[in-house]
Amino acid sequence: MASLTLILAGCAAAPLDRAGSLRSYDRLSEADGLVTKAQIRASKKDLLAAKTVRIAPAMFPARAGVPLNEKERALVANAISRELCLRLSEKFRIVSSDDDADLTIQATVTHATPTGETAAGASKAAAVAKTVALPGVPVPVPRLPVGLGSLSVEAEARDFAGFQKAAMVWARGANSITNSPRIANEGDAYDLASDFGADFSKLVLTGESPFGGLPALPPVESVGPRFGGAPKYVACEQFGRFPGVTGFVGQQLGMPPSWTDSGAKPQPTPINEGQTASR
Repeated sequence: MASLTLILAGCAAAPLDRAGSLRSYDRLSEADGLVTKAQIRASKKDLLAAKTVRIAPAMFPARAGVPLNEKERALVANAISRELCLRLSEKFRIVSSDDDADLTIQATVTHATPTGETAAGASKAAAVAKTVALPGVPVPVPRLPVGLGSLSVEAEARDFAGFQKAAMVWARGANSITNSPRIANEGDAYDLASDFGADFSKLVLTGESPFGGLPALPPVESVGPRFGGAPKYVACEQFGRFPGVTGFVGQQLGMPPSWTDSGAKPQPTPINEGQTASR
């Protein structure tokens, strides 16, 4: 109970925005988690019958009041897409943008609060000081409850005819206990992007709310990709590889995501009509 109180007390607020990217907001129901606000809808029968999925790159358009630059937004959006691709690969065959699919996934970031880099640095310094002063003593050092970032996202799964089969409006703020501080503007939003990917994937995989119940162990086949290996399906390569051990170490040291994550795989430049490809 004490840990729960600390988490809730030191948690950034995140607005549950409806930005208009979904085909419909009808019949969305409240489905909040412990630290997450959400509204969901799922056609369970249709989701369980689906076999193939196409994942459109997540979008993070520039918005007033969200001071993240283009590169920072791109890293956050791609982290969502990559997490979706990995997790949905557990059941579905992931196909490329040129192939037909039973479901098409589209996610859009609607809001993000930047991480306070000064506060994040102070929190990381306090953790390092504890390690030096009390080596080997397992005493957690809560992050300072200021400068915490947040992320709000909405997403849907549509069938081949464009009908909505799953939808989620989602918002979560970083907290002082479970979110390690990164000294980067996009630090918390980047880490929360994976949390959203996990929640929306579970909704699509099961047709049920992802909140509540015991967390499931990750499948063995996901271990390799998480450590930087090749994904199960080639279509997921467009989102780049997970940073692996380098990314984990960078997170623990508070490094900016851009130091360890190469982001999406560069797409080939289209050839204009009348122009030949260089050999």
